[in-house]
Amino acid sequence: MFEALLAKLGRGLDGRGIPYMLIGGQAVLLYGEPRLTRDIDVTIGAGPERLSELLEFVREAGWRVLPDRPDEFVARNLVLPSVDPASGIRIDLIFSLSPYERQAVARARVVEVNGVPVRYATVEDLIVHKLFAGRPRDMEDARTILLKNPALDKSYVRRWLGEFGPDASPGMLEAFEAICAAPKS
Repeated sequence: MFEALLAKLGRGLDGRGIPYMLIGGQAVLLYGEPRLTRDIDVTIGAGPERLSELLEFVREAGWRVLPDRPDEFVARNLVLPSVDPASGIRIDLIFSLSPYERQAVARARVVEVNGVPVRYATVEDLIVHKLFAGRPRDMEDARTILLKNPALDKSYVRRWLGEFGPDASPGMLEAFEAICAAPKS
């Protein structure tokens, strides 16, 4: 079921010229260990000024927008949550405003899913996202991704973690260094 939804996302967003990349559990499945995921997280390379286009896409896809007042919800949270009623799978469209997110979307890796090109965060950008989130599951994801992808560009990851600084998410760079230094098991 996920593959059909991912293909629908790729076709619909590319068809509207809306830049994006998959992050979260779907990207972890590409680079890390297989694990259970119940949703699809998509970073949109645009701000809320494209909300009307995304609302049109979500409705045409047959998905249900979750907030009653999506314009107000997006203004507060920069995310448009929806659900595919047929599968119950949640799809979160996350608006991006920062220069980092915009360039990460531009760097996205294209992977064919059900014959459709779908854009995934690069392994480096996924690590940055995971460390920024900092939850235990994200830290474990970062560790397994690094184990499976030892040739990733660590200097790129360090640069962005350093630019975010301790105010954004304390300890990100230190956590990355600890993961890099940990024994490979």
